[in-house]
Amino acid sequence: MTPRRVFLAGAGAALAMPALAQAAWPSRPMRFIVPFPPGGTTDIVARVYAQRMTQTLGQPVVVENRAGAGGTVGSDVVAKAPPDGYAFVMSNIASHAVGPNVYPRVPYDPVRDFTHIALLADVPSLLAVNANSPIRDLAGFVAAAKGAPGAMTVASPGNGTTSHVLTMTLARLTGAPLTHVPYRGSAPGIQDLMAGNVGAMITTLAEAGRNERVRILAITSDPRTPGWDEVPTFAELGWPQMTAPTWFGLSGPPGLPDAIADRVSAAALEALSTNEVRARLAEFGAVPPPRSRAWYASYVAQELARWGEAARAADVRAD
Repeated sequence: MTPRRVFLAGAGAALAMPALAQAAWPSRPMRFIVPFPPGGTTDIVARVYAQRMTQTLGQPVVVENRAGAGGTVGSDVVAKAPPDGYAFVMSNIASHAVGPNVYPRVPYDPVRDFTHIALLADVPSLLAVNANSPIRDLAGFVAAAKGAPGAMTVASPGNGTTSHVLTMTLARLTGAPLTHVPYRGSAPGIQDLMAGNVGAMITTLAEAGRNERVRILAITSDPRTPGWDEVPTFAELGWPQMTAPTWFGLSGPPGLPDAIADRVSAAALEALSTNEVRARLAEFGAVPPPRSRAWYASYVAQELARWGEAARAADVRAD
């Protein structure tokens, strides 16, 4: 074989190698990193999809919780992971829109440092009080807070979360002096709400929507959420600025090959099309329309800008 033919043959083999590597993907388990503790909405959504996508992709999808700093700790793991298709993060409103605007140092760019793949759920948030509270509605909540300045405590899953910003936004809009109480995740906050140790909580329908020991005063969806038709929206009560879905998606590290990103996106959309997944998401008002990869990437950028404005207006900062 002449030197030229040897070179061409070697070049052809080298070009074929990436295609072979991509064709073999996935050859081992994949990780879905949840940047919050177990039991919260992010964790719930991750496990709903992981179960179905395990079947579609032919390899186990393992959910791994890496909590801390409003979701930024776990997200940074994936931002710095090799782009080989084995590490993904449950990107969400806290880690990719709110947190980067309220924490002084976030080690990644929420748009540039990820390959955004799919929107998985958009869950309404709610304002709730203990079921035995004398407060029956949002007007009563605001009146009670104004009647005892600083005494109305409002729990959230932590500093720098969407709930934190919504709490302070509500305080600014209504003039009610609310005291924010951050917890390490939603579960302990809800426990204290049920025990009467905190006055109220802003959390999601997935975490408190069917809890008979709490009373929902208002919801952030617009219009009302199917299944919770009796609950008024903040918008209809005069506060449209509180309309905000708590969204959850899937993202990989930067530089993820399109072939892998497209396949994961297709698997996520296939899961969303099944009656099983849609019924599970509907339990907490979270069935989103199917969206493209490009749409989700654009949405993350838009939400980053929106929540930057909201955090500055509410003067929310996190250490």
